[in-house]
Amino acid sequence: MAEVVDNFDWDNVGANSFGGNYTAEQRAEMEQMYSETLTTVQEEEVIKGTVVGITDRDVILNIGFKSDGLVPLSEFRDLTDLKVGDEVEVFIEDQEDANGQLILSRKKAKIKQAWKAIYDALENDTVLEGVVKRRTKGGLIMDLDGVEAFLPGSQIDVKPIRDFDIYVGRRMEVKVVKINAAFDNVVVSHKVLIEKDLEKQREAILNNLEKGQILEGVIKNMTNFGVFIDLGGVDGLLHITDISWGRIAHPSEVLQLDQKLNIVVLDFDEAKKRISLGLKQLTPHPWDSLGADMGVGSKVKGRIVNVADYGAFMEIIPGVEGLIHVSEMSWSQHLRNPQDFIKQGDVVEAQILTLDREDRKMSLGIKQLSEDPWTRGDFGTKYAVGTNHNGLVRNLTNFGLFVELEEGVDGLVHVSDLSWTKKIKHPSEVVKVGDRLDVVVLELDVANRRLALGHKQLEENPWDTFQTVFTPGSVHKATITEKTDRGAVLELPYGIEGFAYPKSLAKEDGSQAENGEALDFRVVEFSKEDRRIVLSHSAVYNQQAEEDSRASKFTKKKPAGGAASTQGEGKLSDLKKPATAEKSTLGDLDALSALRDKMMGNERQAGEQKLAGKAAPAAEEAPAEGGIVAAVTSAASAAIDKVSEVAGDVVDTVKNALSSDDTDKKDEEKA
Repeated sequence: MAEVVDNFDWDNVGANSFGGNYTAEQRAEMEQMYSETLTTVQEEEVIKGTVVGITDRDVILNIGFKSDGLVPLSEFRDLTDLKVGDEVEVFIEDQEDANGQLILSRKKAKIKQAWKAIYDALENDTVLEGVVKRRTKGGLIMDLDGVEAFLPGSQIDVKPIRDFDIYVGRRMEVKVVKINAAFDNVVVSHKVLIEKDLEKQREAILNNLEKGQILEGVIKNMTNFGVFIDLGGVDGLLHITDISWGRIAHPSEVLQLDQKLNIVVLDFDEAKKRISLGLKQLTPHPWDSLGADMGVGSKVKGRIVNVADYGAFMEIIPGVEGLIHVSEMSWSQHLRNPQDFIKQGDVVEAQILTLDREDRKMSLGIKQLSEDPWTRGDFGTKYAVGTNHNGLVRNLTNFGLFVELEEGVDGLVHVSDLSWTKKIKHPSEVVKVGDRLDVVVLELDVANRRLALGHKQLEENPWDTFQTVFTPGSVHKATITEKTDRGAVLELPYGIEGFAYPKSLAKEDGSQAENGEALDFRVVEFSKEDRRIVLSHSAVYNQQAEEDSRASKFTKKKPAGGAASTQGEGKLSDLKKPATAEKSTLGDLDALSALRDKMMGNERQAGEQKLAGKAAPAAEEAPAEGGIVAAVTSAASAAIDKVSEVAGDVVDTVKNALSSDDTDKKDEEKA
């Protein structure tokens, strides 16, 4: 146990302790020396630190502060050979946290330094180096020392890039072209570095460029109209028409991207720096190798490479084409779309019609390989006048329709030859394109290749029967189908049409007949040649008045019986005039007229039976009976006409006699 000193001088303890013997000047000097060993730091500042220790989780750094700082080891993954004593830059996040620890960050220090380098590169037009991290839509993402930058696909190289993946992980030099500070976006370009290197090379190529010069290039881009070829710093266009002597639809049929090939300079514009290139010009023209035995009349075989509205182009050999006009595809005079005959890609055989080796033009024909139907020996017999046929309606016009009887044989059916009874304004009222129609040949002109056809002629002309049914004065039920200022169109029985003037449409009560009404009409006029029937409704109820008016106009009143005997005066003319002349002639004429009306009524009845027999066919003897009635009616009508003629002569005789009496009377008065 230690011995306790009772007389210990506590006042001298401080003077004899560590540093107790320093004077004030010495103490101030020592404090200054100590403060100089410490570094004054500020938060959010980048400073250098020295590695003084490495643990499993952290790296201990001495930045000259009163305490060492810790940095996570994960922020040093890019430094695989990190060791004690190395100097690194760090970012001061916090001088002292809750535990009194200095917080440092190497990652933030790198980012801040990287942004500073990026702004300096944009301002001073310097080059930065980065690593391509990944591809994205439209380009690549690069890492510029911790800052992500966007490298557009169009700024990667002077030629279009088709595979961006090959650049992932590659280190590239770029230039900063744009910075968006608000969103921390950086856009860089690698193309501008290449263009600077190629500018001198491009100028050298353009200065030495000449027409006809053969160069080597690489296909860098391909379009529908041609390909762009890299000539070593300058691009040239190889148009699709200058790729091959033959016709191609797309350059990819004969060329590929990144393909090296020799091309010839066709033209260039030094001001616009445009170069036109050609590939087919390096080979001889196919027309020059065309066989001498090939001429007009030769048969050739080829592939259809293009179809236009006026015809098709057939490629005999690559670079040698001929035109097959649509009129040379078929003997038919009805021109159609070439697509109806030929499709692109078809292999067909044709005959050479014209050949011009100087202008390199050729016309071909397909129809010449088959016989012309108009020159066949049996054509005149097959399509003789009166023969019946069935054809396909090909075209409609205002004046008629064209019927194709066979390939190359078309005939015209005039609109007036479609129906006996209906007045057709346009063929579309009866048929449409694509229908089949029965026709009969009316006229045949082989020299001019014309064929006149008829459709209504397949049936008997009903107007021969209509003239016995719709006789003038007969009354029929008719329906008004169309009414205009000029009159009305009437629908009569058996599908026939008639016409009535406006004044003939007046009803008995004074009103006018309207469209759709069915009334009785009297036949006023009938013309078989013009196929015209004029009717009148007012004549139905005015018949008696019209007959009385007609009688008063064409007959004279007789003198009262016994007048001459009462006066007792005789005339010389009474001796010359037969007493019974007027009675016998006019009386017989009335009787014959009645007989004629009766027989015409029988004929009309027979005509109606004949028309009804067409609508619903009866026994075979019905037409024969109708023919007999028509014959008897015709004979009776002729007899009546003869009697009327004789009666007319008698009337003329009576008139002459009366004229003689007047003359004698005048002579007697003079005497």
